[in-house]
Amino acid sequence: MSRTLIELLHEGLPAEAVLTDPDVTSAYSHDMASFCEAGVPAVVVLPRTVEQVQHVMRTTTELRVPVVPQGARTGLSGAANASEGCIVLSLVKMDRILEISPVDRIAVVEPGVVNATLSRAVGEHGLYYPPDPSSWEMCTIGGNIGTASGGLCCVKYGVTAEYVLGLDVVLADGRLMSTGRRTAKGVAGYDLTRLFVGSEGSLGIVVRAVLALRPKPPQQLVLAAEFASTKAACDAVCKIMEGGHVPSLLELMDRTTVKAVNALANMGLPETTEALLLAAFDTPGPAADLAAVGALCEAAGATQVVPAEDAAESELLLQARRLSLTALEAVKGTTMIDDVCVPRSRLADMLDGVERIGARYGLTIGVCAHAGDGNTHPTVCFDAADPDEARRARESFDEIMALGLELGGTITGEHGVGVLKKEWLAREIGPVGMEMQRAVKAAFDPHSLLNPGKLF
Repeated sequence: MSRTLIELLHEGLPAEAVLTDPDVTSAYSHDMASFCEAGVPAVVVLPRTVEQVQHVMRTTTELRVPVVPQGARTGLSGAANASEGCIVLSLVKMDRILEISPVDRIAVVEPGVVNATLSRAVGEHGLYYPPDPSSWEMCTIGGNIGTASGGLCCVKYGVTAEYVLGLDVVLADGRLMSTGRRTAKGVAGYDLTRLFVGSEGSLGIVVRAVLALRPKPPQQLVLAAEFASTKAACDAVCKIMEGGHVPSLLELMDRTTVKAVNALANMGLPETTEALLLAAFDTPGPAADLAAVGALCEAAGATQVVPAEDAAESELLLQARRLSLTALEAVKGTTMIDDVCVPRSRLADMLDGVERIGARYGLTIGVCAHAGDGNTHPTVCFDAADPDEARRARESFDEIMALGLELGGTITGEHGVGVLKKEWLAREIGPVGMEMQRAVKAAFDPHSLLNPGKLF
């Protein structure tokens, strides 16, 4: 079958777009998640046009070969991992920004456009694309759509789903479907656009996206507040949100994370603190907002509150936060990054519970969090070469997800389900929910060829 598959692919794709060298294709077998099974792809294809994607999907359907869509493979759930003998459909070569409209405040892009590239391009027009995952310098818009990515600025601006107005999608049988709109409003029919956002490539291949933009805000200023306990820091978060403040960013780093960032990049962050809270405002007069939030932090028990003096100092603090996951990985060489989101009112319970889990399993678990929306990233650090430590890491990971559900949360706020959390998706949404999800999958992909083995 492999020879026939390759021959059929070549009929609609240039030779350079079809990769079969095992040394090359093996690099496309998995994303950045640990403990996720990955198969060996039969072939990797890198289309540049919609028509080429359609040809791949028609070939897939004809031969009943599974296809796994991929972006930059920066995901953390195994959603982009290859299935055995599949076609890996890498969309990174479809990387054109097709349109930027300041009047309509939209951008039309192909899926391989890198998030940071789009942000800089629209910035030249005085516009702003808010979703900013920590991997924004590498991750693609198609991948962001597939996993419904978030980022540091979600507390004010929301996640990817709120900025996807319309999509062009190649279906499993090769047909091209358009969803949504490019207008400011529209309620014609079911919202199929939202259905595809977060579907992890299991319903169709996104080949074009219409994205909403905002006017570019003023440069944000950041405040750093140190706390003697994570509970005090979480109390401050609750007071800030209860008080009606709208920070552009509200991030938390626990003591383990702060030490890891210092060890990696010598950032000079205060290691005596149990929790470091970063709050930012991008309002025309951020100093007054920062002062009000600083007072709330002090009332909650902050030991020190330091507002940044300028944009450069603010960016340094944000860089420290963006380095958190990389720094924690350097602690032991391997990490399992959880993505549990809980109600803000239960944030302290979540962090205290994670600390107890780490102590019980004898593991280093650092937590950084998008505190403003309750999205925590407990990161289990372990030596993958030590079987016992790896076992304890997996068990602790599961306990953290169970804790999140107990607190009224969800197993994933922005990373997706993929392979890593399939079992937990069923626990969260229940048997009726699973039945309906599978029915939707069957309607779009009756032969289960699109990213099989993911989600459920």
